[in-house]
Amino acid sequence: MRDTSQTPRSAREWLSTLARYREPSTRRSLFELGATLVPFVALWALAWMALSISPWLAVAVALLNGAFLVRIFIIQHDCGHGSFLANRTAQDWLGRILGVLTLTPYAVWRRNHSIHHAHHGNLDRRGVGDVLTLTIEEYRARSPLGRLMYRLYRHPLVLFVLGPSYLFILENRLPMGLMNAGWRYWTSAMGTNAMIGIALGLILWFGGLWPVVLIFLPTTVVAATIGVWLFYVQHQFEETHWSKGEDWQLHDAALEGSSHYVLPQPLRWLSGNIGIHHVHHLYSRIPFYRLTEVLRDHQELAEAQRLTIRESLATVRLHLWDEAEHKLTSFADAHKRYGIA
Repeated sequence: MRDTSQTPRSAREWLSTLARYREPSTRRSLFELGATLVPFVALWALAWMALSISPWLAVAVALLNGAFLVRIFIIQHDCGHGSFLANRTAQDWLGRILGVLTLTPYAVWRRNHSIHHAHHGNLDRRGVGDVLTLTIEEYRARSPLGRLMYRLYRHPLVLFVLGPSYLFILENRLPMGLMNAGWRYWTSAMGTNAMIGIALGLILWFGGLWPVVLIFLPTTVVAATIGVWLFYVQHQFEETHWSKGEDWQLHDAALEGSSHYVLPQPLRWLSGNIGIHHVHHLYSRIPFYRLTEVLRDHQELAEAQRLTIRESLATVRLHLWDEAEHKLTSFADAHKRYGIA
């Protein structure tokens, strides 16, 4: 039933309204977990059996299974926000176990992601859990080599092809960003690495190298690529929100700096509604399966920051934050407007 009460006027005023959706249902959460893990395991088994028929068939099934690995990551993501199960201990252990499948140390990711939520959109607090975004003045101040390195970093081949695999397969093996933050994060990273090593060892023992090369790697790579793309479009759109120090406000940045990625229902299900990112950032304790309830009940949020698939493709050409115009712009437009090479 649509909420007919007075519509909140500011991002902060939405909090009391969104709090009504924060309680998870244990039954629903366990159903969503089963509906994700069962197909994931079944497709893994199907891909393994397909190896005896055709390696290409095995790869095709593995690539399809990458979508379910994305959904596993979304459940791990909700565990990190404390929004999946009422029992925090069970929730954290579930997050740790799923972190082995997603190659993501749970405690390390949870800490870095909480920093991302706490400082997103703050130009003075960039660097953790963000896609690196320079202002036009920062880019202008860089040396020619520094500009080249930033251009390479923002190139689609690096952001969406090489970067995701590097992030999940290599970088996640260490508690990056928290190297000096204590034993807890090293334990998380090394414990996850140990379990991944055991799992890969068992695969090698029973199936040899080909299941690793033709099933494990394709599933991981496609999931990583989809995940990074989703994270990119959630914040890297033209009218996103960045501001400095005294002008930055947490709730405004959460609501205005996150997109509502409008996806077809099957893709919305596979991505765990993470495209409803403006609501998630504003109130991260809402379980992913309740985000659609928020849009159903509040038309203003359903219409805010809408980004279609076609529109999202154009975000790839946005590279720099224009502080004067309060929008992301391209290298070409920055050159045309400000004469920056």
